[in-house]
Amino acid sequence: PRVPRYTNRLINEKSPYLLQHAHNPVDWYPWGQEAFDKAKKENKLIFLSVGYSTCHWCHVMEEESFKNKEIGEIMNKNFVCIKVDREERPDVDKVYMTFVQATSGGGGWPMSVWLTPDLKPFVGGTYFPPEDGVHRVGFRTVLLRIAEQWKENKDALLKKSQKILEALLLSSEICVRGQESPPPSKEVMATCFQQLSNSYDEDYGGFSKSPKFPTPVNLNFLFTYWALHRTTPEGAQALRMALHTLKMMAHGGIHDHIGQGFHRYSTDQHWHVPHFEKMLYDQGQLAATYSRAFQISGDEFFADVAQDILLYVSRDLSDQAGGFYSAEDADSYPTTASGEKREGAFCVWEAEEIRALLPDPVEGSTEATTLGDVFIHHYGVKETGNVSPMQDPHQELKGKNVLIVRCSAELTAARFGLEPGRLGALLREGRRRLSTARAQRPRPHLDTKMLAAWNGLMISGFAQAGAALAEPEYVSRAVQAAAFLRRHLFDPASGRLLRSCYRGKDNTVEQSPVPIQGFLEDYVFVIQALFDLYEASLEQDWLEWALQLQHMQDKLFWDPKGFAYFSSEAGDPSLLLRLKDDQDGAEPTANSVTVTNLLRAACYSGRTEWVEKARQILAAFSERLQKIPITLPEMARATAVFHHTLKQVVICGDPQGEDTKEMLRCVHSVFSPNKVLMLADGDSAGFLYRQLPFLASLERKDGKATAYLCSNFACSLPVTSLQELRGMLCP
Repeated sequence: PRVPRYTNRLINEKSPYLLQHAHNPVDWYPWGQEAFDKAKKENKLIFLSVGYSTCHWCHVMEEESFKNKEIGEIMNKNFVCIKVDREERPDVDKVYMTFVQATSGGGGWPMSVWLTPDLKPFVGGTYFPPEDGVHRVGFRTVLLRIAEQWKENKDALLKKSQKILEALLLSSEICVRGQESPPPSKEVMATCFQQLSNSYDEDYGGFSKSPKFPTPVNLNFLFTYWALHRTTPEGAQALRMALHTLKMMAHGGIHDHIGQGFHRYSTDQHWHVPHFEKMLYDQGQLAATYSRAFQISGDEFFADVAQDILLYVSRDLSDQAGGFYSAEDADSYPTTASGEKREGAFCVWEAEEIRALLPDPVEGSTEATTLGDVFIHHYGVKETGNVSPMQDPHQELKGKNVLIVRCSAELTAARFGLEPGRLGALLREGRRRLSTARAQRPRPHLDTKMLAAWNGLMISGFAQAGAALAEPEYVSRAVQAAAFLRRHLFDPASGRLLRSCYRGKDNTVEQSPVPIQGFLEDYVFVIQALFDLYEASLEQDWLEWALQLQHMQDKLFWDPKGFAYFSSEAGDPSLLLRLKDDQDGAEPTANSVTVTNLLRAACYSGRTEWVEKARQILAAFSERLQKIPITLPEMARATAVFHHTLKQVVICGDPQGEDTKEMLRCVHSVFSPNKVLMLADGDSAGFLYRQLPFLASLERKDGKATAYLCSNFACSLPVTSLQELRGMLCP
């Protein structure tokens, strides 16, 4: 390899995204005191660039501008340049994204923001082309104009930045005004359902025309809505919307039919042509959602998709020490000889490639058919490629095919005169051969950073799938990942979570010299994961750790004045705002998930102050929940959990006894959004018995495993039959 011409300070960082920019001619600094001091000392503006390693337009802007020597010189002469990985520092990203969205009406990555030496933003945007075009000002021009303004009108710029900051502080405040109570759950649920119905695509599923995102928060809301309105037409409609969306996504090109897992989102209405990066947070949430779909419908199709996701994560996003990597890139080299990367190159196919790989004649079909013919028909492959030019502005996919299931197995079988069972075996063989061929292609870049929050979401995916699908090896994988978190992303001395760790040389796990402390979302998603893991494994250690982390979360992030939790800790002078996120997006917002966490924590500990905190969060977001709950479907769902009070399902029995195991399997097979499960194993010195004295009064009836349904620590009559238990769970 050539010795790079340039090397900047990012070479000392651990983040794969920062390391990608370590050899730019730009004199990049990481976010930190050294850069801030330089800006103050030299009285220079700061140029802040925020992105992440699998972001397509981040790569484009680097190629066009940050690798350009002349543009690099302009940047170095006039600005202190700082690079931030938004996945490492969501707090920094959120502050400046709030500014960019407020001032430009849009946002996204790469985010480009200019700050005064005291870190106040005054102008910002996203991607800039390098030179002026017909419709857009080029990056070079913007840099020169801003440098000129700083020379000529410094005081005006400083005044403007102060005004902007004051406006942001006012507009971003979320708090309880007066003695507000939580909004009425029934109305919030009805409004959210109505808003989702209005944006629902009847034909292809999903909640917009295009682009289409796999929004698990919407689907989970619909499942809960169904569970509370099973006998009504609206309940049936909610379930139909959720299951149809999940089916269409699984058939679409957003689902990787050869390599498993899901891509980030679809650029079209049909879930066909995706942006090809694969993110850990999508896999974790979708594995849980497809498992719930199976629980509710009993349709093996959904179980197969959940298993497909978990196969991908186990194989391609797993570190040997037990953690999960963050993402796989969209762009890769088409062949080992290629000079430039293309989006989707690893995943797309030419028709003739497929024919060459699948030439075998299919016996018993109606005409002289090859395996290639059947495969091409079933997956919508066209000789000239199946991607519309509208979906391919850079012509990277010309002549290529993104596989999509266009018709049912029955129709494909009938078309070639085959038995449906036989067709399944043929398609499996086709996928296996394409997978082997694809393994010869250069792989996309893998972001081997491991984040506490996203590992939490993935642990929940494995734990919930393990419970719902009765697959103990998934629960074991979740246990392995939770042990990894405790070993590498938790500081037992301070009791605090860390945000990130990294795959180092020789596949060891490395930490930054100054570790990044966990943010609110790290605590919330890890606590949720530990509750899910307890319910799947019934190992009380995870419960104990979850409650310790909940206390720490309260201490670090709770807002005693305005209620709800801040996204970041107090006391970082480089953060201008302490914000509270107010939108469930690709990931649910932390305050939404924490409502259910707090209610679960109260059930396992008997601490009613956690119920009170949940009430106060719902009150703080009351206005938004009543007007536009579609922006907070996970919190809307939590209003129902709060209103209906969580039911404690207590199984008294010997953990090794077959009767106990049968009862637990029964509980796991039923979707019930407002239950928490606990096992009373008779060990009065154990953690649960110490937390919940009422458990000591519950007995096994006639020596058999016995179930009780308890609410507010008062319990139903004991039941010992599975039929009665099922009836109790689905009233």
